[in-house]
Amino acid sequence: MSLTVKKDTKQGISSGTKDGKSKQKKRKSKTREWIDAAIFAVIAATIIRTFFFEAYTIPTPSMEKTLLVHDFLFVNKLAYGPRTPMTPLAVPFTLSTIPVLNIKSYSSWPHFGYHRLPGFSHIKRGDVVVFNFPDGDTVLKEQPEADYYAMLRQWGRQYIDNNYTIVTRPIDREENYIKRCVGVPGDTLQVINGFVYIDGRREDIPSHSEKYYWVQTDGNVFNPERLSELGIDPAISVDPSTSSYEFDLTPADSAALSKFTIVKSIRRNLSTGIDPTTFPQDTAHFQWNADHYGPVWIPEKGATVQLTMANIALYRRIIQVYEHNQFEIKNGQFYINGKPTDQYTFKVNYYWMMGDNRDNSEDSRFWGFVPEDHVVGKAWFIWMSYDNHGIRWRRLLNGIH
Repeated sequence: MSLTVKKDTKQGISSGTKDGKSKQKKRKSKTREWIDAAIFAVIAATIIRTFFFEAYTIPTPSMEKTLLVHDFLFVNKLAYGPRTPMTPLAVPFTLSTIPVLNIKSYSSWPHFGYHRLPGFSHIKRGDVVVFNFPDGDTVLKEQPEADYYAMLRQWGRQYIDNNYTIVTRPIDREENYIKRCVGVPGDTLQVINGFVYIDGRREDIPSHSEKYYWVQTDGNVFNPERLSELGIDPAISVDPSTSSYEFDLTPADSAALSKFTIVKSIRRNLSTGIDPTTFPQDTAHFQWNADHYGPVWIPEKGATVQLTMANIALYRRIIQVYEHNQFEIKNGQFYINGKPTDQYTFKVNYYWMMGDNRDNSEDSRFWGFVPEDHVVGKAWFIWMSYDNHGIRWRRLLNGIH
């Protein structure tokens, strides 16, 4: 009897062990399936966002009212051809830092040069383009959203070195910006009274473009609810002495306000004087501001420019930073890669980008040309949009023009 019991016990243990191993194997198999699926999803998503399209969020009002803060859109990378990765080893779905931890999210090795696969078209005037911020090659770790070069000009190198940690970034890890292309290679651009001129011809203003206006009233105040119904934001500032209100308006908004019985006049609020923050930050040779700017010639691949002390500020960063040459000035003579010269031939194409909210946009007027290797893709369509009141349903699936 005991033998029988012993025999049965052994069989039970053996059977239980096999069942346990089988269940454990199934659990491992399920875990492995989930891991494999997750790896596949990450790889597939990375390939899609690298070579086809990528999601982007509008963080600032610089493109209003074409694009609004909290618009979520897709960027089409096939339009101009996808740029192959320059720093391929990185934490998936990050640009330059890991959120919260605020540490670098990519490896500087390996690092590949610029190469772009064929696309369906070339950048044209009027395209809304996403690109890496040209001045974003150097940032302050403690204040990464600040423009390093603007801070450097304002505070000086010693102050920056003593108070901040300076970080350099490769092109594809610089912050993404979105603006409208208003100038292409070979164009001569000028801004006169806030209007853009290309080769002497005035360009049409995008229908949703905003500008600052002074609106003078008869002393009565605007009804906030009526302004909200028209989609007009509250006044930026008020001048009580003249009963004038400063608004950021589209042409349609301006026309609508002009019909108010309390409105006496509407006029553009144009910049005056010399703005030392405008590119190329050389007031000795360029007495410009955001509304009175240029003329400036936009460099074209293969074109040669004569270099002078009067224009070198426009092209020095291109020569030295974007096209990787050694550049110096000795006794009034220019030296490129150790050789004296008075001319330079450009290696790549450049573009001029401006925000549709012209008076509330940091753009090429302040940091200059956008090299072609910085271009990410073309803004495609809005897939989600919301504000404090909820989802902006009327904006969903709108194409971007």
